[in-house]
Amino acid sequence: ARAMPHGPERVAQLVLTLIELLRQLLERQALRRMEAGSLTDNEIERLGQTFISLNERMDELKKAFDLKDEDLNLNLGPLGDLL
Repeated sequence: ARAMPHGPERVAQLVLTLIELLRQLLERQALRRMEAGSLTDNEIERLGQTFISLNERMDELKKAFDLKDEDLNLNLGPLGDLL
């Protein structure tokens, strides 16, 4: 088992967890809008590029802070996992 990060690493872990949660929510919203037909082809292309760029940046930040995807998932006790 990996040790819980301390100090700045812990703050980075929490910030990246929040960003990942928001990314997933925005991605789901974008998919719903695509399925509903409320986005133009140009908007779909721009959203796709934005999500690709965000994923690449998240990978860079996780690597910089020695975090893995599972490190960004918080256990919320009886509510289960956050992500």
